[in-house]
Amino acid sequence: MTNHKRAIVYVDGFNLYYGSLKGGPNRWLDLVKLADLMMPKQDVIEVKYFTAIVDDPAGNIRQQLYISALESDPKISVYRGHFLSHPKHRPRVTKCVQCGEKYAEVTITEEKGTDVNLATHLMYDACTGAFDVAAVISNDSDLATPIEFAIKRCGKVVGIINPHPVAARTLSKVAGFYKKLRPGVLAASQFPNTFTRGSQTYSKPATW
Repeated sequence: MTNHKRAIVYVDGFNLYYGSLKGGPNRWLDLVKLADLMMPKQDVIEVKYFTAIVDDPAGNIRQQLYISALESDPKISVYRGHFLSHPKHRPRVTKCVQCGEKYAEVTITEEKGTDVNLATHLMYDACTGAFDVAAVISNDSDLATPIEFAIKRCGKVVGIINPHPVAARTLSKVAGFYKKLRPGVLAASQFPNTFTRGSQTYSKPATW
């Protein structure tokens, strides 16, 4: 019978993607295997993955396939945010020679919901005793306050697993522990190219 402390790992999907996965060979990532490798002294009871569905049709297909592979593991819960597009004015590099305008209107697409969803789950789980130890895979400084709340108000140990080359100082200052996510661990945490769970077979996208 194990006496390891219960752990939940919270994954900021887009922060992980842009910090460690984009353009690389490790996108077919088994998050439970990753969590177990990064938290070897704890009993990882759940991995919560927070993301938003991309607009690009080809990217959407690959993303949905990956999410289906993740959700085949009962330890993983996936929470979806959304993208919001809206116009904003941005300074031009040079003033328009025809109209003299110094600003241009551009369409900005922003991910909404991921950080709020992650923060809400972290604080709720901390204050209801769902875990003893938590790790947040992100380098988003906006998460510093909920992490500090979970530590100081709920008495939990909450640390950071940073997927980016440089740490956000505000996060490293409040975190109960700090780990760097390294390529070797990512490479060791891949799903098989094709695997079957239950009656469903999952295959790595060809372009990954």
